[in-house]
This record gives sequence, structure tokens and C-alpha cells, in this order.
Amino acid sequence: MTVGEYQVGADEDTPNGKNYTLTVYKDDKGILHQALSPESTKKLAPEYERRFNPDLGHYRAFRNVKTGRRYLVEQYLRDFYQDVEPHIRKGDNSVTLSVITDTHFKNKNSMDYYGWNGLQHVKEFSYLDQIAPVALKVHLGDWIDGSDAGLISESELTKIRNAFRSKTVPYIIVKGNHDENDKFDEMHDLSASFPEKEFDNIMWPGMYNQARIHYISRQHGVCYYDFGDLRVIAINTSDVPYILDAHGKKRYDTKLVLGVREDQIEEIIEILTHSSNKKIIFLSHANPINRKGGNALKFNGRSLHELLVAFNQREKGKMHSSHDVPPEFRLSNDFDFTKVKDARIVAYFCGHRHREDQFRINGIQYIIFNCSALMGPNHSLTTKYNKTWNRQIDTATEAAGYLVNVDLVKHRLQVFGYGASSRRRIFFI
Repeated sequence: MTVGEYQVGADEDTPNGKNYTLTVYKDDKGILHQALSPESTKKLAPEYERRFNPDLGHYRAFRNVKTGRRYLVEQYLRDFYQDVEPHIRKGDNSVTLSVITDTHFKNKNSMDYYGWNGLQHVKEFSYLDQIAPVALKVHLGDWIDGSDAGLISESELTKIRNAFRSKTVPYIIVKGNHDENDKFDEMHDLSASFPEKEFDNIMWPGMYNQARIHYISRQHGVCYYDFGDLRVIAINTSDVPYILDAHGKKRYDTKLVLGVREDQIEEIIEILTHSSNKKIIFLSHANPINRKGGNALKFNGRSLHELLVAFNQREKGKMHSSHDVPPEFRLSNDFDFTKVKDARIVAYFCGHRHREDQFRINGIQYIIFNCSALMGPNHSLTTKYNKTWNRQIDTATEAAGYLVNVDLVKHRLQVFGYGASSRRRIFFI
């Protein structure tokens, strides 16, 4: 708390136990800062910095100046993977995915709810690329909270995309119901703050340009990867038409209206038709059905589930919608899975619910992942599940993320969680 220079080392729990010069100083607003440098800051810029937070009454955690990651979180994730590693079989058809969802990045320095911590969590989640044998990294949507002005939210999407994407690990970008910025429009009763396909144009080109990715078109966010006998297919449950009224307001609020449409369903059918000899996992932001088997989307969730069941049963038929469905969401898709050999959809991963859950219906294992965004115990919108974690800033439960190992030899799927998540869940496939 006293301005000056100090020598610190392993006794003070420095990064990797190294010796540093700790410089304490005040900025032009009188806020205390601390900087860790291998030598005097006069000769070398600091490696780690932190600032005093008056609301908390103490310093925040040290962050790496170059990567933006907190070194205490890096140590926590190294320990996390050391616990996970003995449970993962090495060899063919043992595939490990890293999964994060619902980061709700928002332009606010919040200590107990959505804010800058959303970007922080993605930067730290990406550390798993370096320490674990990740074959594929996945973000299941709601990258941003969608409650800031349009230009700010566009900038947030760019920042969080850059923090997530990788040059060494294939990745999938799933669209969430907050990612069209409709929350801002809803709160302010304004015309659309995002132009058409704004999320698509910012987030998907880089994903589709990856060497190993497969897709039918680049229009809907549908794509797939193959890892041995495993196929991972990503789809879009925020597939909503962009239609404006005379006042420039959207007819369909993407935050409230979730669904899949005919063109996307056609791509899913085409991919499945050519999926012989594959075990398949689907990814989307929202679960299409609930644990009672009912429709969990506004449009076509139950129809999507029935299509997946039809695939597993090698059926042939036609999808259609009732006449009370708006024309934009009506289905008229033919499918024929009778020639597909030795293939099955085994699991479906999603976020959206801000809790963990699982249910198995018609042989398909639905797995719901908890949100990474900080949900403090005293906030009115915090889910019951997250209140039990008593999530606090700069603690282990501030964030949430996962490593998922799919072992097709042992017919086992393991979900390992860090932060506000279950440490290990096992499903047989």
C-alpha cells in the first residue's frame, strides 16, 4: 500500500516462484497500482500488473501485461489439467474438446455480474490450448451480453473473437441469442442497432477459413469437424430472419425468439446423409427440447430432435410444419437416411440455461454447460444453480469452463469442469 520499490520472490507467491521487483505507484487519478518486473521498471516494462479496487477494499489479481491472463488462474488451470490427465486415455478415437459458453462480455467493470470479466474468461480459457491435448475448442454462444450500443458491441465481438481464435487448435464459433444486440434495442425501444448479418460477418469468416473445417455453405453457422470416427456438428438455434418494420425495429427479437429454419435443416440433412461410420455430437447454443421432450425453442426445436432420432433409426420421410407457424419458420424437408451405415448421434452439447443439466431422450444424451460469465450470489438475475457456488471476482469460481473427453473405444464421455462447474461427469455412449 506504500509507494516504493520492493524485492519479492517465492515467499510472496510470485509467478513460478521467480524473483521480481515490485513497484507500487499511483496513477493520475490517485489509484494505487502494483507492477512486477524482473528488473527495475526503469530498464524493463513490467510483466504483471494489478490495481487497487476501492469497492472491494483490496487489490485485484495480477494480470500478465502481454496475454491479459491472471497468473493465479494459469496455475489453477495447470492443476486442473493435472487432475484430468490420468482419466483420459491416449490413443485413437479418444478426442478432447475444450468448451466455454455464455461469456456475456459487457463494457462494464462489474465486480459481481456481467462485464469485462467475459473477455477475461476467454483469454484464460485459451490457456488450455497450451497445456492440454485439445483437438477442438468450442464457444457455445452468448459471446456478448448485447446490452451495449451497437458500435460498442461490435467492438466487443471483435475483441472476444480475437481472444478466442487459435492458429494451432481448430475452433467453432456458435451464435447465441444475445449476439445480435437485441437486448440493447429491447431496453431502449430503439430501431435495430446491428445491421443484418453483423455477427455473421464479424465472427464466422475466420472460422470458415480454417483448413480442416467442413461445411455446405457459409450462410447459417453450420459446420463440422472429423476426428477419427467422431464427427462434431455445430448448428445455429438463433436462426431468425432479419425483418424490419416501418420504424426500423425488428419483427423478431433474436434474444426472445429461438429457432431453426428450413435452409439450415436442409444443410443438417445433407451432412447427416453422408455420415456413415461416424459417431456424432451436435453443438448449439440452446437445447432444442427440454427434459420432458417438449419444444425448448420458439420454432422447430422438437422437429429438430425428431430429425436426429430419425437418423439414428435410419428412417426416410418429410419434415413439415403446421399452418399456424409463421411462413418464415415453416419446414418442408425430405430426408432419407436408409443408406447410412454404422453411424449414430450420441450426444448434444449446449449452454444458454446458465446451469448444468443433463437428460437422455430417445438415446441422445443432452448435456448443458454452465455459463462462464460471473453471476454473483446477490444479483437478482443469478440462477439458483450459480447462487449455490457463491461466485466472487478473482476466486476459483468466478469463471466456468470445461474439458470434454470422448472415448469411442470405451464408449464413454467425460465432462471435466473448472470454476463454477461439476468436477467430473461421466456418460456412457
